[in-house]
Amino acid sequence: MNIIQVVGYKKSGKTTLSSKLIKISSEKGYQVGSCKHHGHGTPDVLPGTDSARHQKAGALISGVEGGGTLNLSILNKKWTLEKILEFYRLIELDLIIVEGFKQETFPKIVLVRRDEDLHLTADLENVIAVVGENISKLKTEKGVRNFQSFHQEDFETWFIDYLNLIKR
Repeated sequence: MNIIQVVGYKKSGKTTLSSKLIKISSEKGYQVGSCKHHGHGTPDVLPGTDSARHQKAGALISGVEGGGTLNLSILNKKWTLEKILEFYRLIELDLIIVEGFKQETFPKIVLVRRDEDLHLTADLENVIAVVGENISKLKTEKGVRNFQSFHQEDFETWFIDYLNLIKR
């Protein structure tokens, strides 16, 4: 199972890029999963649903299945990305796109929006690509690809080549 992280500050385009990577990978026949870090408090459980009622009653895990879809909500004050990935490994995916979790060490695509964001490329481990408006000002380590935009054909070509490389 291969993992690629998409990291950057709020409103940098992480969700848009993650969705694009999922689409490209799925179209190439990969079984893809995604995991997003919600850095702004606790994600909502839909109020009034049976799952919410079960959690309110004290269930640490509640799930609902229907039409081939299983939604889980699990309360655990000590979630780490590694613990979360244990669930994903059960599904036998080819690729997981992780949005956020900046301090993890998986291969990362870093999004930069402003000059002040450029420090991320030096501060984070295992950066494989950088995407942003100020990319021309950026000096990165050898082997790190720089792209002005992830909407470019050369970004897509690079990503498909990267997928083929990690597939081996």
